[in-house]
Amino acid sequence: MHQPAISDYGFLSDCRSGALVGRDGSVDWWCPDRFDSASVFCRVLDPAGGHWRIAPLAASRVERAYRPDTLVLRTVHHTPEGSVAVIDALAAELGARGHQLGMNSPAVLVRVVEGLSGRVRMHLDFAPRPEYGLLTPYLQEQPEGGVLAVAGPVTLTLRGTGQVLRPDRDRVSHTFEVAAGQTVGFDLAYGALYGAPPARLDPVVALADTVQAWEGYREVHRYDGEYAPQVRNSVVVLTGLTYARSGAVAAALTTSLPELTGGDRNYDYRYSWLRDFSMTLRAFWVAACPHEVSRLFAWAARSIGQVGDQPVPVMFGLEGERDISEHECPHLAGYAGSLPVRMGNDAWLQRQLDVPGEVLAAVWRFHDYLGDTFEEELREMVVGLAEQVAATWHLPDRGMWEIRDVERHYLSSKVLCWVALDRAVALAPRLGDRADPRRWAAIRDEIRATVLREGWHDRIGAYTSAFGSAELGASALFLPIVGFLPATDPRMRSTIEEVARELGTDDGLVRRWNSDPAGFVLCSFWLVECLVLAGETDRARRLFEQVLGHANDLGLFAEQIDLRSGAQLGNTPQALSHIGLINAAWRITEPTTD
Repeated sequence: MHQPAISDYGFLSDCRSGALVGRDGSVDWWCPDRFDSASVFCRVLDPAGGHWRIAPLAASRVERAYRPDTLVLRTVHHTPEGSVAVIDALAAELGARGHQLGMNSPAVLVRVVEGLSGRVRMHLDFAPRPEYGLLTPYLQEQPEGGVLAVAGPVTLTLRGTGQVLRPDRDRVSHTFEVAAGQTVGFDLAYGALYGAPPARLDPVVALADTVQAWEGYREVHRYDGEYAPQVRNSVVVLTGLTYARSGAVAAALTTSLPELTGGDRNYDYRYSWLRDFSMTLRAFWVAACPHEVSRLFAWAARSIGQVGDQPVPVMFGLEGERDISEHECPHLAGYAGSLPVRMGNDAWLQRQLDVPGEVLAAVWRFHDYLGDTFEEELREMVVGLAEQVAATWHLPDRGMWEIRDVERHYLSSKVLCWVALDRAVALAPRLGDRADPRRWAAIRDEIRATVLREGWHDRIGAYTSAFGSAELGASALFLPIVGFLPATDPRMRSTIEEVARELGTDDGLVRRWNSDPAGFVLCSFWLVECLVLAGETDRARRLFEQVLGHANDLGLFAEQIDLRSGAQLGNTPQALSHIGLINAAWRITEPTTD
């Protein structure tokens, strides 16, 4: 089977789960219970992993776009017989609007086919394979022409308006015609085998209601800065990656889409990273989303719990689960043969000293919003994180890129330790009797002196990725963004130029390090921010627009971009890429406002 490009996929979400649908009309990924649950379709990871395709029998020319400010996708197929539109969505609960979306999602995938011209013969191919392709369900005919699929803990009910669907062993293969002005709707409803039965919805009514649910966000999410269409699109993507029941933001929809095709850096990103916390909150705030900010703080405090001697995990499950241990799935062939395929992520076990700094930076950024007196839960979290940093900042760790070899003294980790204590000192009046700002300030100053002394490399003329290392790292761009050094500082200015020259490319991308074969979208947006802070706004704007050109036709970014082919790589859609876009656009709009 031809492997679709990662950029061929569109993103659907009901703020509980998400799906990927290709330009060819095939839904190749859906984990219906929640983002990090087992899939019923995973053809993106294996040709036999399950899918649901609706497309013309004849070859077609494809155009597609989202309904404005929604994740409702309209794909138009132009064929010699005529033209037809397939409109796809994960249904909202009937009557849900705005922030209610996802709270009680019915877990129904809706697909509506509209005839636009001529008379087009269509083909439906439905091959569910629950548990990441391990199960082949029993398919049973149902009254009124539906099909019930049952396997393991899963039931799926497929229905089509005016269609009689019949199973053929392990799949449903069905041909139908759509004339101009005609509409045919399909709905696929998920349910737990021993739970409530799958919801039953009218697909046309559910689709219209889902559009209204998404459009409800426009009333509360307002951004009037530069690059408003791209920012609004990225806000919708971030909203779609938000697990509504807890407020946690999944780093990406998928697992094991490779950083390098054929490589082994294939990880599960369907969890919520504390490291991304400050950047995520800033992006939501830029887009005027205070509701999301409040819920993210509550999720973080409850997920972390009481801070003790053990390092705070870099990530949690979407409802705050701590143990998300990793295992491989040898039965899956991997995207374009990229192995292994992994479920879970053992990075939760790593020591990553930058995590408290990200959390405390977010608390400081929104301290006025959080009130003059913090609630005990938040106060204890801040004090506990500050104390942990004070006790452990001198240790090596795995760094923000979660390298799985030896621990090192990473520059970015030390700088975020400085951030943690710097913000804790500033927050001390709100932290009660346990705050120790004088001691925290002394350790903060020691960290700063250490970074300035050990992080600089005379021969390279830049702050490098780790103490004593001659390797440049794009993470050094974080220093002016978090306020450790101004971008105009001579050494920082030299670092920015070295990163742009050695790690940057002609088409605006920035690699994380010298040996990285792909451009990392977030790092590219970091360079934009640094250039603005250095007073080079025109250059930053040109770079920003170059990076925008690497999005797919729906404005979606994966994690990385292949330097040779320009293909998107890594898990998709990637929250950090869209967070970087929002924050860089705001930096261009308001250079002096953080």
